[in-house]
Amino acid sequence: MSHSTSESLRFPPVAGLTIRGEFDGGLMSTDIGPLLLREVDRQVGLTERLTQAIEDRRHPSYVKHPLRDLLAQRLYQIACGYEDANDADALRHDPLFQLGLARDPLSEAVALASGSTFSRLENSVSTKDIYRVAKAFVDGFIASYASAPEVIVLDLDHSDDRTHGEQERCVYNHHYRSHCYLPLFVFEGLSGKLITAVLRPGKRPTGAENAALVKRILKRLRQHRPETHIVLRGDSPFANPQLMQLKPVDALLDFVFGVAGNRVLTPLAEPALARARALHPLSGINAERSGNPPPVHTRWYEEVDYAAASWPEPFRVIVKAEVMSAGDNPRFVVTSLDLPTPEIVYQQLYCARGQDENYIKYAKQDLASDRTSDHRFQANALRLYFAGGAYVLHHALRTETLRGTELAQAQPATVIGKLFKLAVRVLRYKDRLKLQLPRACPVQALLKRVTEILYRLPKPVYNSG
Repeated sequence: MSHSTSESLRFPPVAGLTIRGEFDGGLMSTDIGPLLLREVDRQVGLTERLTQAIEDRRHPSYVKHPLRDLLAQRLYQIACGYEDANDADALRHDPLFQLGLARDPLSEAVALASGSTFSRLENSVSTKDIYRVAKAFVDGFIASYASAPEVIVLDLDHSDDRTHGEQERCVYNHHYRSHCYLPLFVFEGLSGKLITAVLRPGKRPTGAENAALVKRILKRLRQHRPETHIVLRGDSPFANPQLMQLKPVDALLDFVFGVAGNRVLTPLAEPALARARALHPLSGINAERSGNPPPVHTRWYEEVDYAAASWPEPFRVIVKAEVMSAGDNPRFVVTSLDLPTPEIVYQQLYCARGQDENYIKYAKQDLASDRTSDHRFQANALRLYFAGGAYVLHHALRTETLRGTELAQAQPATVIGKLFKLAVRVLRYKDRLKLQLPRACPVQALLKRVTEILYRLPKPVYNSG
């Protein structure tokens, strides 16, 4: 099928030769990513779970594109760097995206869904659909472990999603100085796996709202992982009695939350700050003697006796007393863990939650989870899950198939740029299709390794339960 245009691309001459470009190359693509993502998707069962979560309300007589194909197409497009649904107007004719959805690209009747089809899909979902999709992500996370892990860390974090129109439920948030949504992301802190996400209005959620969501996640996890130690981890907005109250009713649950200083807690850090101030000049003298630059800061960790009246019971409160040339910088953490030392609690357990911000950055900057410009709130929630699904596919590809390669620690944008964006020509023979790739391909060896791994994987048996 030809989709050429009469417009030529003009370039300056080289070696006395005129250079022109035409969009008449036939069955060519700039993305090999859909073929790779299709195999990853088959292994993790993402599209199958999402398909079961969304009720297809279309009349069967008018259905041209099955719901599963619509979800797969949207997920693969975002995972390949095409976050706008309107991109489907061109990509619906792309032979590699057609192959990614198990279509014959040489058939005249295989054009994929257009942008308007996705607009109708996004605006057809109900609140119940969105709830089931959120649950499907949790089920996918549970299924990602071959056996029950000893520990799961639930990293809780909000991220501002600025709005610029008349989107439903967008409100002004003074902290971010803008109208926005405030989606909650829940990642597994040790592996970086996305557990689920929830689109929320821009106001800061109450402790009861956070606890209601976490309860649902914990209930689902406990149904399948009753013996796993679960740790809740978050910044000071999550240090509320409603979340702390979950600890006494679950012996295998703990938490590590940041705590904001106040007129009672901040003075309790003074003895630890005094010790840090006394150590700071000594650290400078020792550094000078050894020929090193003076330390920027000196830190001292202690446990202080503090419990807010609203807490269900007293918990350990750790203070990080930090002294710098710019002044003192005390920080506080509350935890139900009783064995680790104050320094380990703060440095190794609490500060590790900073990686969660990188995961959110991957979802927002690389996979456009903040492309929530539709008027309907439910439509924007589905867009958030499309980006979340693309994150799940990238994470599975990176941690499983790309393990031990140069892209094992790469963020999605790097994988898209180095591995997915390859020129491909599709040739049809009597009994097979041949993909012609550039001879001067810098990732030949890597692509060979990836395709062999995916080719040799056994066909998964998807458990709908």
